[in-house]
Amino acid sequence: QVQLVESGGGLVQAGDSLRISCAISGGTFSRQTMGWFRQAPGKAREFVAAIRYRSDTTYYSDSVKGRFTISRDNAKDTVFLRMNSLKPEDTGVYFCAAARPDFYGIVSDASGFDYWGQGTQVTVSS
Repeated sequence: QVQLVESGGGLVQAGDSLRISCAISGGTFSRQTMGWFRQAPGKAREFVAAIRYRSDTTYYSDSVKGRFTISRDNAKDTVFLRMNSLKPEDTGVYFCAAARPDFYGIVSDASGFDYWGQGTQVTVSS
């Protein structure tokens, strides 16, 4: 059974940095595209970033491009999201997601991800 566990969320001030992590177990991490999505109160879940397996090609939403960095450690079955210059509008629950092995579809579409973590809260105060 594939399980994803996020960690590292918290309360920070605008302009601060934060790194959140997601450890996956029971999957084939080296063959899985990984993504981060977030959901603010009263809003729909939105794509934040993704990283392909094998090529490590990365993708970002326009709202976080240049501030956030997604990376992966295949030896530790872990994906990271480094968030710099945080803004209050970055507040939300951040969800880690894993695609099924060898998936190579559109990464900004949540329907392409089969496995999800419980989420970690990130709150940015102004």
